[in-house]
Amino acid sequence: MAAKTTRVVMPQLGESVHEGTISKWLVKPGDKVVEFEPMLEVDTDKVNAEVPAPVSGILREILAKEGETVQAGAEIAVVETGDGAVTASPEAPAPAPKTAAPKVEPEAPVPSPPRGEGQGEGREQKQPEPTAQVETVESGGHRYSPGVQMAASELKVDLSKVTGTGLGGRVTKKDVQDFAAKAQAAPAAPAPAAPARPGEGDQVVQLTRVRRLIAENMTRSKQTIPHAWQTQEVDMSGVVANRNANKGLFQKQEGFSLTYLPYVMAGTISALREHPEVNSTFNETELLVHRDINLGVSVGLEDTLLVPVVRRADGLSIAGLARALNDVATRARNKQLKADDLSGGTFTVNNSGTFGTLFSYSVINPGQAGILTMEAIVERPMAVTGMIAIKPMMYLCFSFDHRVLDGLQAARFLTSCRKWLEAVTVETPIY
Repeated sequence: MAAKTTRVVMPQLGESVHEGTISKWLVKPGDKVVEFEPMLEVDTDKVNAEVPAPVSGILREILAKEGETVQAGAEIAVVETGDGAVTASPEAPAPAPKTAAPKVEPEAPVPSPPRGEGQGEGREQKQPEPTAQVETVESGGHRYSPGVQMAASELKVDLSKVTGTGLGGRVTKKDVQDFAAKAQAAPAAPAPAAPARPGEGDQVVQLTRVRRLIAENMTRSKQTIPHAWQTQEVDMSGVVANRNANKGLFQKQEGFSLTYLPYVMAGTISALREHPEVNSTFNETELLVHRDINLGVSVGLEDTLLVPVVRRADGLSIAGLARALNDVATRARNKQLKADDLSGGTFTVNNSGTFGTLFSYSVINPGQAGILTMEAIVERPMAVTGMIAIKPMMYLCFSFDHRVLDGLQAARFLTSCRKWLEAVTVETPIY
């Protein structure tokens, strides 16, 4: 079989990470690379990850040097595969392929095992490491499939201006069609506003890469998702009593504090089970309702915001959620999160109330149907059976995608979460 040229591209190391810096190549031109074995190390402002080789073969050329920052989907190396691939010195040119390379089809997803009962111990499967994506092409060929090129020609679309949503940032036929439709429907764009000029005493602070990525992600969310909001007030008396009864023993056994956030996570999970459409992704023509509840949790750091994911959170007790939360938060602060810690979330919980806020209208993470924010717990006078009582009250604020949920569905989800929290008593088990 003739040797083929395979282009290796930079993978996307997380949902909001669109570029990475190559810190070290673990192989050099002429070396043999083995599929799934580490090929290079990549750093981002969020994670440091080893990227395994996507195919087996001979590394013929490195296109991105160490220290270079590369966009996800950009070509970083050339690997020669097939029976014709032989080890050669770095100076030896790679032979041109004699036949057109076959189309690479994505692997079929491996179905998850059925759910078990209890807290799901032992159910967690190792998540795949980020793998460099490949596009197999003839030497000098384009990175677009024939179908994409034909669609671009028919619709008169410049492919260099189209942002790909496919695997590894590849441009799909639907991307081309959407681009053409938006270009046809969009009114003439106004002239961009002139950038603000610094005045006397102003300080110019350059944006970090992670701040630019957050800005891009939040802009995409607000431009593509029709946000709507609802709020309900929750009587947290039972939760406060339960935490006070358990926090001493919990601290002694676990080595860290029991906070209110695991209770809200547990209430969210119960509501998501009752209303599975909230745990979904809007895909233009269909709604993808997720079986697993992979709960993203916002972690605010000094100069950035991360949303690590607690996978299969619906299999954990309150104490189990507290452990998982402490683990991802600690690793986030120590910059020890991996790429798969930040990807795959199906719903997000935010805790801005820890800073004393009372109402928040949070921005939805693209690919999810909503985000639930717990606010500060404040003692307030409340009417109880005709009497005034002081109660620890908290607002739950729900931002939701109006394409997925209407007001009635959103209210039912929020009510389920509130009722679960208000049903907690001092006897409710946390383990």
